[in-house]
Amino acid sequence: MSQNTNTEDTIDLKELFFSLIAQWKLIALCVILSLVCALLYLRTTPHTYSVDALVQVEENKGTSAALLGDLSSMIEQKQPAQAEIELLKSRLVLGSVIKNLNLDLNISGTENSFFDRLLSPHAYKTQYQANAVLFQDDAKSFEVRKFEVPAYYLDKNLLLNFDANKFTLTDPKTKKILFSAPTNQESQHTSQQGTWKVAIYTQDQFKDSYNIQKMSLPAAMGSITNNYSVAEKGKLTGILGLNYQGQDKEHITKVLNSILVAYSQQNIERRSAETAQTLKFLDEQLPELKQQLDVAEREFNKFRQQYNTVDVTKESELYLTQSITLETQKSQLEQQQAEMAAKYTNEHPVMQQMNAQLGAINKKIGELNDTLKQLPDLQRRYLQLYREVEVKTQLYTALLNSYQQLRIAKAGEIGNVRVVDTAVEPIKPIAPKKLQILILSIFLGGFLGTLLALLRNMMRSGIKDSSQIENELDLPVYATVPRSSIQESRIKLLKKKKHIPILAIKNSDDIAIESLRSMRTAIHFAMNQAKNNIIMISGPSPEVGKSFISANLATILAQSNKRVLIIDGDMRRGYLHKYFNHENQPGLAEYLNTQQSIENIIRPTEVHNLDVITRGKSPVNPSELLSSARFSTMLEQLSPLYDHIIIDTPPVLAVTDGIIISQYAGVNLVIARYAKSQMKELELTINRFDQVGVKVNGFILNDIQRGTGGYGYGYGYGYNYAYGYKTSKDKD
Repeated sequence: MSQNTNTEDTIDLKELFFSLIAQWKLIALCVILSLVCALLYLRTTPHTYSVDALVQVEENKGTSAALLGDLSSMIEQKQPAQAEIELLKSRLVLGSVIKNLNLDLNISGTENSFFDRLLSPHAYKTQYQANAVLFQDDAKSFEVRKFEVPAYYLDKNLLLNFDANKFTLTDPKTKKILFSAPTNQESQHTSQQGTWKVAIYTQDQFKDSYNIQKMSLPAAMGSITNNYSVAEKGKLTGILGLNYQGQDKEHITKVLNSILVAYSQQNIERRSAETAQTLKFLDEQLPELKQQLDVAEREFNKFRQQYNTVDVTKESELYLTQSITLETQKSQLEQQQAEMAAKYTNEHPVMQQMNAQLGAINKKIGELNDTLKQLPDLQRRYLQLYREVEVKTQLYTALLNSYQQLRIAKAGEIGNVRVVDTAVEPIKPIAPKKLQILILSIFLGGFLGTLLALLRNMMRSGIKDSSQIENELDLPVYATVPRSSIQESRIKLLKKKKHIPILAIKNSDDIAIESLRSMRTAIHFAMNQAKNNIIMISGPSPEVGKSFISANLATILAQSNKRVLIIDGDMRRGYLHKYFNHENQPGLAEYLNTQQSIENIIRPTEVHNLDVITRGKSPVNPSELLSSARFSTMLEQLSPLYDHIIIDTPPVLAVTDGIIISQYAGVNLVIARYAKSQMKELELTINRFDQVGVKVNGFILNDIQRGTGGYGYGYGYGYNYAYGYKTSKDKD
């Protein structure tokens, strides 16, 4: 029991592989469709190019360090790369590029859909220049030199149409003309929404419409930043990598280089602004300081003329030196404090540190002044005047030197950024990657084809092995009939209601016919134990191939020098007459209705020793006619005249006709179709026969579809039984 369970749960990889091989057409079709989709995508998708550039951010102190000295190392810090990245993405930089190249004007063609690009692609190209935007459509072009619209129409698409020497701007939603003016001149119009200023120049005549849009600054920024990126190369390297992508390689190169120029320019302006501010401060302080120095010198000279030479002690000279040093430091700090006050508030750490230093110096000066007050009055006045002159002289000299240095530095200001690599026009596109897409499409198509094939196998939940029938129903399988690729081509004939050639005649060496020939021995033994020579062929459901098996089996038996009669017992939708190229009337129905004699309904066929009785005109009550004594009498009369009588019946589970006929037959065979007939259907069929006390002799497994190692001879044949029981009624 467990052994059987394990067997059933095991997946036959060999069978699975060959089942996929048998569906190679489906897999190949999926691969071809996937390749076609990939080729269409490659044809309709424009190429995308990429350009890059490198910028180095250098650590460089500002020129104001000439004034600040050692204090500058504490004030100025290295600017992080992230700050420069944000500057490269700012409106300060990108906004100037948008303005200089008119990137806020978007022009495109209206015939640029998928089918347009596929069937009749246009060579659209937009060239952005400083003074105009040039749009090319194949060999024609027009130039937009000015395009100013009211704020209401910013970021709104407008339709541009040309007519002779005029152009119009139309709202695509309302179809209303918003602006109309002659070409090759600047035109202005004031509407309710605002003022229009448009100048479009062209010498060509256009029939097509074009989309034109004036973007706001945020929208124009977004159109750039969507394809623009800045990132630091490595960690703390100060090297920034810029990348810009687009479909026009010339345009993206120009834009990225313009960004580099704008960024370098603003960096220089930013750094020179500090120098200019310092020079402005010195321009104001130097004349005032020179005036203070002149006053101090006059006072000192006047004192010396009045009192001649004053004897100054060594101690007084020491006090004087200290006082001059302190006053000089105080004046320098006050100058620095005045400069820093323009940049920082009083709460800033730099300002607080300066205030603390200034307070300490003032304290020392106060203590020294108290000491000087103890000197004689004449010496004290001499020291004060001399100190004033020395302090003013040193401070003036220092500021004058700084002023000259700043002027030189400003003339040579280059900023702290350096463009390492500029953008170079690319040669090859980065997308789409043709080879990768084609390879992926092949794998994707193969995967989808395999998946569909597996799903088809899973949906075929019917019988796939004759051992299933033999083990579960304990009945023999007389034959396993493989698919016939030849018979498949004859399905269309049935749909056109024409003659269906018998496979056993036209193609007697077909593998399906060889399989049916192997049944003759089994039928011979079955007939020895049967009550008569009547063979009934039935099936559980339509489209299992009963008529195909019946017609070809009768032909094979007749070819072996046996007198054979085949009867179309399906008076509802039978079509055996098509195999033998006869009309369906007169037939079995006419005989059972007593409209024809038995001699008139038996008709010969092209096969020697083979006669046929067609179904006749479809009666209203076929079951009642088959249950009549006239049908039983007919079989008793015909049985001695033939070696074999084969009756093709309707589906057992559909109608009761087959059950009625089985009571008169000596051998009852049931047709099961590979992967379609369910085991439950076969069980119900057997139960129907058991209910009337009829024994089923065996089964015929039809339409084997294995690629190898299966039933019969193991070949894979394409076969279709679409001409089964669902065939529509003939016109009677």
